[in-house]
Amino acid sequence: MSATRVFVARLAGCGVFDPAGDRVGKVIDVLVGYRKSGAPRATGLLVEITGRRRVLVPIARVTSIAPGQVITNGIIDYRRFVQRGREVRVIAEILGRKVILKDGSGSAQIEDLSIEQGKNKDWIVNELFLRRPKTSVSPFARGVTLFANWDQVSESEKDTENQSAQQLIATYSEMRPADLASALMDLPEERMVEVAEELDDERLADVLEELPEEEQIEIIQELDDERAAEVLDLMEPDDAADLMANLPEARTEAILELMDEEEADDIRQLMQYDEFSAGGLMTTEPLICSADTTVAEAMALIRRKEISPVLAASVFVTLPPYETATGKYLGTVHFQRLLRYPPHERLGTLLDTELEPVTATTPISQIHRTLANYNLVALPVVDDQHCLIGVVTVDDVLDHLLPEDWRNED
Repeated sequence: MSATRVFVARLAGCGVFDPAGDRVGKVIDVLVGYRKSGAPRATGLLVEITGRRRVLVPIARVTSIAPGQVITNGIIDYRRFVQRGREVRVIAEILGRKVILKDGSGSAQIEDLSIEQGKNKDWIVNELFLRRPKTSVSPFARGVTLFANWDQVSESEKDTENQSAQQLIATYSEMRPADLASALMDLPEERMVEVAEELDDERLADVLEELPEEEQIEIIQELDDERAAEVLDLMEPDDAADLMANLPEARTEAILELMDEEEADDIRQLMQYDEFSAGGLMTTEPLICSADTTVAEAMALIRRKEISPVLAASVFVTLPPYETATGKYLGTVHFQRLLRYPPHERLGTLLDTELEPVTATTPISQIHRTLANYNLVALPVVDDQHCLIGVVTVDDVLDHLLPEDWRNED
């Protein structure tokens, strides 16, 4: 059944369908336009379609809103969304704002708002779900909630343009890092930086790995050296090295001094190589085992939550030591091969010795041809003594092959 009144926060993530029932995307946000008098009017939905492209679906093209889904008339303009000056995004810009109750009872923060369809088919902002400031010093305390109509509040002049970053982060909490990075890029520059600063260190590290170089630098420049060091510690060494290569030399060294010594050494090593060589692309944290390691032990390493899928696809076998730079590289065991053998089998009997490693100076043009020719997701990188020093993965190669603005392409 179609709804005539819906709370916006509940729309986020809802599927958008055409009249035939085919899914065309999902709702990211609702846009409203302020008017000279009366409550704002909803103007459209910001919808993410295939390829993470974001487009505007005018509210007039929405035929119904039902629990968990939005139905359109099927007419969608696939040009990339550009926000106009009169429009405001509810989730990204309004939720979390402070308002003043006109009855003199004080202030509150907008946690959600409803839009309601009138007789003329317009969708108008109706009821606000508000939360009062907490009155207890307890970190677990929360202020009381209440409902109010739009005409019963006035927006605080101080906070009209300053949505609570925490509120926006709460809205984004279920997003994967790549999707959150795309969402941040859609925000105004100052808002993007503000929200990024409020992310916890691990979440921020994940997001920075997904952002283009320009946005990475904008965010890291706003962090003090200690916070920057904590975040860079949590990033993949190759991503951290690429980011730091674009910072002033003095700041780079100051941050490295504050980082974990082992992580800092990895980054210093990576920064010595040309950006478009195996050394500049590789990660220094592959899965490394001895020849005596059993299939069961290798599978336990692969199952660890912090191991990315691309690194979990292969285990690299060397002589001791088993941290880069390792002892002599012996070969690779691919994940699929591990699945075909009993748990007690030793990796030394399963080696792929035909996969030729590359050196740190191997150019990216040769690397992507090798990955493509042999259907690989990772290539071992060795030094002059044939010791494993890192691994080049297909995701890092793609990042360098795609155009710089590929995230923004239609």
